[in-house]
Amino acid sequence: MSKHIIVIGAGFAGLSAATTLAQRGYRVTLLEKNEGPGGRARLFRAEGFTFDMGPSWYWMPDIFEQYFARFGKKVADYYDLVRLDPSYQVIFKGPEAVDIPAAMSELRALFERFEPGSGARLDEFLRQAAYKYQVGIGKFVHMPGRSLLEFADPRLLVDALRLDLLQSMHQHVRKFFRDPRLLELVEFPILFLGATSENTPALYSLMNYADLALGTWYPMGGMHKIVEGMVALAREQGVQIEYNAPVEQIVVENGRTTGVQTAAGFRAADAVVAGADYHHAEQHLLAPEWRTYSEAYWDKRTMAPSSLLFYLGVNKRLPNLRHHNLFFDEDFSLHAQEIYEDPQWPSRPLFYVSAPSQTDSTVAPAGCENVFLLMPVAPDLPDPEATREHYYHLMMERLERHCGTSIRDAVVFKRSYAHQDFMQDYHSYKGNAYGLANTLRQTAILKPSLKSKKVSNLYFTGQLTVPGPGVPPSLISGQVVAGEIFKELRMPSK
Repeated sequence: MSKHIIVIGAGFAGLSAATTLAQRGYRVTLLEKNEGPGGRARLFRAEGFTFDMGPSWYWMPDIFEQYFARFGKKVADYYDLVRLDPSYQVIFKGPEAVDIPAAMSELRALFERFEPGSGARLDEFLRQAAYKYQVGIGKFVHMPGRSLLEFADPRLLVDALRLDLLQSMHQHVRKFFRDPRLLELVEFPILFLGATSENTPALYSLMNYADLALGTWYPMGGMHKIVEGMVALAREQGVQIEYNAPVEQIVVENGRTTGVQTAAGFRAADAVVAGADYHHAEQHLLAPEWRTYSEAYWDKRTMAPSSLLFYLGVNKRLPNLRHHNLFFDEDFSLHAQEIYEDPQWPSRPLFYVSAPSQTDSTVAPAGCENVFLLMPVAPDLPDPEATREHYYHLMMERLERHCGTSIRDAVVFKRSYAHQDFMQDYHSYKGNAYGLANTLRQTAILKPSLKSKKVSNLYFTGQLTVPGPGVPPSLISGQVVAGEIFKELRMPSK
């Protein structure tokens, strides 16, 4: 009989782990508490609109191609991917709206227009970022982060020294650029990693390579098409997926899990992979004696931001919008400080607007606009309706000003989503949206371990363990944990 593995949670990491394990010959059951797959990347439909609930940026297309290639498949087997041009629009102070072009020659010219000489410096900045991407994504993020011995290879130590782990992004980018607009442009990808640029290793300029060189893409039909493709692939590999099946307990006997308890009864397993929120799985599904970390440990972790989201159906098309729109028309550093240094609801927030209907006519009725507002905020904040509404009107005033038209009176569908929703739907620790922050003190072996130190056949995957937050890292996380299980729970192929 094939060994049976239960995976908890049908987000990107859980689907990735389950499918990779099934390919290796294990019998895999995937249990999901919600009514459908995707975790934070679920979707919903209302009034003729189709809304992606979470991730909206498709970066690092090579990671998705590599994932599907493991199974002899291609991205194109599951969804139609298009590159956006412009990649996105940035609304700076002034206000000044700038399209970020996909073509490198045009991007170089844009940098040069902002700051003479910066076009050539952009080339060098991206050359270094490309190396970090090649090594960081190609080698380090695939490490399980369980021992320093993983880095014992002298070649890896040389690579590590060249990755700028001990220099901050703040210092690094200012070696190349001075114009405030360029600094905001290259620092914005780390806003969601969980720290200010002063406290984020310069390693993460690899995100700029992903952004500016590899480009911004979109799967036609929406980001949930990725999830649908992964679910189809999982079923092709034999994974059994059950929805509306929340796990109530991870059962442990003599230092080993024997399975999980659900409302429908006990489910036996030879190993368990928790792809649900790590804190929830450990602190609420395990008995106290089997927990590796204390509640105090978790409370001291630096979390990536939460978000206040609005899903809007608008009964007219909106001018001056692109698919992705970044409103940097307020103080970038102040908002970052109010997320990371002095957690509070922001006084003058930056925010992001996605309008996928600018690219994809299937996500909104004819003549209408699908609009997604996102404002990053500190985790662990109260989010009463009055607070949500205050920021709704604050963002909408600036959006209306930019579009040059009234919008609020054209909204035919509106739904908000914030801390309490993240906690209810995903057991998200402190209502975070993006997982554990990628600070130097929470990198690699300093993250919560992907394997329990007290339960010999219990593993963890997702945004609170290696390699970190984001869709591509979550895909990798599932593959990494599957590799560890294969090494430790060996069995013949099917």
